[in-house]
Amino acid sequence: MRYSETLARLRKERGLTQTEVADYLNKHADKKYGKANISSWEKGAALPPIHQFLLLCELYGAKDIQETFRGAQAQYRGLPKLNALGKSRVDEYIATLLFNPLFVESEDENSPESVMRTIKLYDIPVAAGFGEFLDSDACEDLEVDDTVPKEADFAVRVSGDSMEPRFANGQVVFIRKQNVLEVGDIGIFSHNGDAYIKKLGQGELVSLNPRYLAIQISESDVLNIFGKVVG
Repeated sequence: MRYSETLARLRKERGLTQTEVADYLNKHADKKYGKANISSWEKGAALPPIHQFLLLCELYGAKDIQETFRGAQAQYRGLPKLNALGKSRVDEYIATLLFNPLFVESEDENSPESVMRTIKLYDIPVAAGFGEFLDSDACEDLEVDDTVPKEADFAVRVSGDSMEPRFANGQVVFIRKQNVLEVGDIGIFSHNGDAYIKKLGQGELVSLNPRYLAIQISESDVLNIFGKVVG
């Protein structure tokens, strides 16, 4: 069974409508979701972000994510040696991989072949300190298919936990090039020469992890906007 079909089955088993599921997500996310988003995920037309996927599992009572979505295929090498915390970290990481088309085996050999394209993947830690890092060579070519938003012009790999729970350390996010953002948008910035992925606030760059203080922007600071996170 496809992951999208499993999501649909779990929702129906709980007796929930797509609108009710969207309302639940909206209580825990800074981005608004509607019935169309839930329908798209259940049809396999799009993939839910990892934070929303984990919220869905919580709502549907899917405590064992691997058993629910992979069944007997969920085999971990060395898992018996891990404690409960270690096993939960494995679950979180594999859940991320399951919804990244780069790491998931094709389930239907007869399905139409995806249209592939290549975009640049920049490593934020490598880029830090370069105000114009998009013009640097600190990148690699990343081949993506049509599950990646068409408006994505490049990608970055997140470093650290300042944008958790929405963006995890090592996660690849996709960016549309633009130099203007609205307050509340999440984007890629250069602040006084250092590159960040942050949410734009009123005169500040905000981390989603409450453990981190916002970066204040003064009139003398140099701030560049490279794009908006679109996936």
